[in-house]
Amino acid sequence: MRAGRVAGTHTEGGDGARRPRVDVAELVRIRTRHPEAIAEAAARRARRPLLNGNGRLMIVAADHPARGALGVGDRALAMANRADLLERLCLALSRPGVDGVLATADILDDLLLLGALDHKVVMGSMNRGGLQGASFELDDRFTGHRPEDIRRLGFDAGKLLLRIDYTDPGSLTTLEATARAIDAMAERRLPVFVEPFISRRTADGRLRNDLSAEAVTRSLAIASGLGGSSAYTWLKVPVTENPDDMARVMETSTLPAVLLGGDIGDSPEDQVAAYEKWRGALRLPTVRGLVVGRSLLYPADGDVAAAVDTAVGLL
Repeated sequence: MRAGRVAGTHTEGGDGARRPRVDVAELVRIRTRHPEAIAEAAARRARRPLLNGNGRLMIVAADHPARGALGVGDRALAMANRADLLERLCLALSRPGVDGVLATADILDDLLLLGALDHKVVMGSMNRGGLQGASFELDDRFTGHRPEDIRRLGFDAGKLLLRIDYTDPGSLTTLEATARAIDAMAERRLPVFVEPFISRRTADGRLRNDLSAEAVTRSLAIASGLGGSSAYTWLKVPVTENPDDMARVMETSTLPAVLLGGDIGDSPEDQVAAYEKWRGALRLPTVRGLVVGRSLLYPADGDVAAAVDTAVGLL
């Protein structure tokens, strides 16, 4: 075993897939005694183009915990067990057709040590300061990967979240910071995936994203115009409340886009309904793939491999 690489084991899961087992003690040992191993693993990682021959992207997202968003459906702390999350990610990344992962530094560092990122697209999550449920949630500071970190580590792209509430001044701070991040990524010729929403607070103070056709259209128009260049900007787009509106909504921009998954519910029926929404939107000319997290890593029936394979099949 190379210095700094954690040897993995596998056990047979209930779904028949060989589920990797993560040795947490070994990860901690390396982090304690040889922290340079992370940079070394990044330097020797086998890279690939952002897009392969089919021009499609299938990315598994796992940047939710750093914003305090640990819930999946009615399971408030589903993503809190880090070893379990890493095992699910390693399984998902091993499935045919999965192109890569989106995550924060702590998770990507673990995956580097586990040797799970060779020949994968690696996307760094950039702003995680808008903690779920916080009064400052819309003042979404850039507390994750910086453009220089993504370049230094040899990662392939960045992702940022842009939620806009017309009644909250914090949105303007995020809007300006987003524009400057797009500039910095374009200067380094690094793709950046912008995930925009029009958001508003409910009577009880909770933040909700508006998925109406008009709101999603406005969010795409705003995000597309940010920064001094759109050459390296991609959009990360939710499916609208009425999936039939997606064709009209996606006419708003010529920027390439991927669909985001989001929290789709707890039942297998909800999962099937989400697949059908994605299937229709993936036929649109600007939509190039999927970035899906919790619904694939924590499916209602527990079968991660099957959920991932079904999503890949939609592409």
